[in-house]
Amino acid sequence: MAKFKKKTKTSTNIPTSALPDIIFMLLFFFMVTTVLREQDLLVEQKIPQATQLQKLQKKTLISYLYIGKPKNTSLYGSEPRIQANDVLITPPEIVQWVNQERDMLAEADRGFITISMKIDRDVKMGPISDVQTELRNADARRVLYASSGKVAN
Repeated sequence: MAKFKKKTKTSTNIPTSALPDIIFMLLFFFMVTTVLREQDLLVEQKIPQATQLQKLQKKTLISYLYIGKPKNTSLYGSEPRIQANDVLITPPEIVQWVNQERDMLAEADRGFITISMKIDRDVKMGPISDVQTELRNADARRVLYASSGKVAN
Protein backbone atom coordinates (compact mmCIF):
# COMPACT_ATOMS: atom_id res chain seq x y z
CA MET A 1 0.00 0.00 0.00
CA ALA A 2 1.23 3.43 -0.89
CA LYS A 3 1.22 6.01 1.81
CA PHE A 4 -0.14 9.39 0.95
CA LYS A 5 1.32 12.37 2.67
CA LYS A 6 -1.08 14.95 3.95
CA LYS A 7 -0.46 18.38 2.45
CA THR A 8 0.04 21.18 4.85
CA LYS A 9 -2.53 23.94 4.58
CA THR A 10 -1.09 27.08 3.08
CA SER A 11 -2.65 30.45 3.54
CA THR A 12 -3.63 32.25 0.32
CA ASN A 13 -4.74 35.53 1.89
CA ILE A 14 -4.16 38.64 -0.17
CA PRO A 15 -3.16 41.66 1.85
CA THR A 16 -5.87 44.33 1.44
CA SER A 17 -4.42 47.07 3.60
CA ALA A 18 -3.26 49.09 0.56
CA LEU A 19 -6.54 48.68 -1.34
CA PRO A 20 -8.18 51.96 -0.19
CA ASP A 21 -5.05 53.89 -1.20
CA ILE A 22 -5.13 52.33 -4.66
CA ILE A 23 -8.84 53.09 -5.08
CA PHE A 24 -8.38 56.74 -4.12
CA MET A 25 -5.41 57.10 -6.48
CA LEU A 26 -7.51 55.71 -9.36
CA LEU A 27 -10.43 57.95 -8.44
CA PHE A 28 -8.17 61.00 -8.34
CA PHE A 29 -6.58 60.04 -11.67
CA PHE A 30 -9.96 59.79 -13.45
CA MET A 31 -11.23 63.00 -11.88
CA VAL A 32 -8.18 64.88 -13.16
CA THR A 33 -8.16 63.41 -16.67
CA THR A 34 -11.90 63.57 -17.41
CA VAL A 35 -13.03 66.36 -19.73
CA LEU A 36 -16.34 67.95 -18.82
CA ARG A 37 -17.28 69.35 -22.22
CA GLU A 38 -20.93 69.16 -23.14
CA GLN A 39 -20.62 69.60 -26.90
CA ASP A 40 -17.96 69.33 -29.56
CA LEU A 41 -17.84 72.53 -31.57
CA LEU A 42 -18.19 71.92 -35.29
CA VAL A 43 -18.02 75.63 -36.19
CA GLU A 44 -15.33 78.24 -35.60
CA GLN A 45 -15.92 80.63 -32.72
CA LYS A 46 -14.30 84.05 -32.31
CA ILE A 47 -16.79 85.69 -29.98
CA PRO A 48 -17.02 89.52 -30.18
CA GLN A 49 -16.22 91.57 -27.09
CA ALA A 50 -18.78 93.65 -25.24
CA THR A 51 -18.60 96.40 -22.65
CA GLN A 52 -21.90 95.94 -20.79
CA LEU A 53 -22.73 92.37 -19.79
CA GLN A 54 -25.05 90.73 -17.29
CA LYS A 55 -24.50 87.42 -15.55
CA LEU A 56 -27.15 84.75 -16.09
CA GLN A 57 -29.09 83.54 -13.08
CA LYS A 58 -30.67 80.20 -14.06
CA LYS A 59 -28.45 78.43 -16.57
CA THR A 60 -30.64 75.32 -16.83
CA LEU A 61 -33.13 77.28 -18.95
CA ILE A 62 -30.51 78.14 -21.58
CA SER A 63 -30.05 76.31 -24.87
CA TYR A 64 -27.11 77.18 -27.10
CA LEU A 65 -26.89 77.85 -30.84
CA TYR A 66 -23.44 78.24 -32.40
CA ILE A 67 -23.11 80.03 -35.73
CA GLY A 68 -19.86 80.14 -37.67
CA LYS A 69 -17.81 78.77 -40.50
CA PRO A 70 -17.50 74.95 -40.27
CA LYS A 71 -14.15 73.62 -39.07
CA ASN A 72 -14.32 70.82 -41.63
CA THR A 73 -14.74 72.92 -44.79
CA SER A 74 -14.14 69.99 -47.14
CA LEU A 75 -17.25 68.25 -45.77
CA TYR A 76 -19.55 71.17 -44.92
CA GLY A 77 -18.33 73.98 -47.20
CA SER A 78 -17.18 77.44 -46.15
CA GLU A 79 -20.56 79.16 -45.66
CA PRO A 80 -21.62 79.85 -42.05
CA ARG A 81 -23.54 76.96 -40.46
CA ILE A 82 -25.73 76.61 -37.38
CA GLN A 83 -24.85 74.08 -34.70
CA ALA A 84 -27.42 72.97 -32.12
CA ASN A 85 -26.14 70.50 -29.53
CA ASP A 86 -23.76 68.24 -31.48
CA VAL A 87 -25.31 68.51 -34.97
CA LEU A 88 -25.42 71.06 -37.75
CA ILE A 89 -28.95 72.21 -38.61
CA THR A 90 -30.58 74.50 -41.16
CA PRO A 91 -32.81 77.48 -40.29
CA PRO A 92 -36.09 75.60 -41.03
CA GLU A 93 -35.10 72.97 -38.42
CA ILE A 94 -34.78 75.57 -35.63
CA VAL A 95 -38.49 75.47 -34.70
CA GLN A 96 -38.32 71.69 -34.18
CA TRP A 97 -35.08 72.04 -32.17
CA VAL A 98 -36.59 74.73 -29.91
CA ASN A 99 -39.63 72.52 -29.27
CA GLN A 100 -37.36 69.58 -28.35
CA GLU A 101 -35.35 71.78 -25.97
CA ARG A 102 -38.57 73.10 -24.43
CA ASP A 103 -39.86 69.55 -23.89
CA MET A 104 -36.77 68.70 -21.84
CA LEU A 105 -37.59 71.44 -19.32
CA ALA A 106 -40.03 71.22 -16.44
CA GLU A 107 -43.52 72.28 -17.47
CA ALA A 108 -43.45 75.39 -15.28
CA ASP A 109 -40.17 76.57 -16.87
CA ARG A 110 -41.04 76.01 -20.54
CA GLY A 111 -42.12 79.61 -21.07
CA PHE A 112 -38.78 80.87 -19.76
CA ILE A 113 -36.52 79.04 -22.24
CA THR A 114 -33.63 81.24 -23.31
CA ILE A 115 -31.66 80.76 -26.52
CA SER A 116 -28.03 81.83 -26.30
CA MET A 117 -26.47 82.49 -29.68
CA LYS A 118 -22.71 82.26 -29.85
CA ILE A 119 -21.87 83.81 -33.20
CA ASP A 120 -18.47 84.07 -34.84
CA ARG A 121 -17.58 87.73 -35.39
CA ASP A 122 -16.95 87.14 -39.12
CA VAL A 123 -20.52 85.93 -39.82
CA LYS A 124 -22.63 88.30 -41.91
CA MET A 125 -26.06 89.44 -40.71
CA GLY A 126 -28.05 87.35 -43.27
CA PRO A 127 -27.77 83.95 -41.51
CA ILE A 128 -28.29 85.63 -38.12
CA SER A 129 -31.49 87.28 -39.38
CA ASP A 130 -32.74 83.89 -40.65
CA VAL A 131 -32.14 82.36 -37.21
CA GLN A 132 -33.91 85.27 -35.49
CA THR A 133 -36.95 84.84 -37.76
CA GLU A 134 -37.14 81.11 -37.02
CA LEU A 135 -36.79 81.75 -33.28
CA ARG A 136 -39.76 84.16 -33.51
CA ASN A 137 -41.74 81.46 -35.36
CA ALA A 138 -40.88 79.02 -32.54
CA ASP A 139 -42.06 81.59 -29.95
CA ALA A 140 -38.60 81.69 -28.39
CA ARG A 141 -38.59 85.36 -27.37
CA ARG A 142 -35.69 85.33 -24.92
CA VAL A 143 -32.51 85.51 -26.97
CA LEU A 144 -29.01 86.18 -25.71
CA TYR A 145 -26.03 87.14 -27.80
CA ALA A 146 -22.92 85.72 -26.15
CA SER A 147 -19.77 87.81 -26.07
CA SER A 148 -16.45 87.75 -24.35
CA GLY A 149 -15.49 90.39 -21.86
CA LYS A 150 -15.65 91.19 -18.19
CA VAL A 151 -19.01 90.56 -16.50
CA ALA A 152 -20.47 93.53 -14.63
CA ASN A 153 -21.89 92.74 -11.20
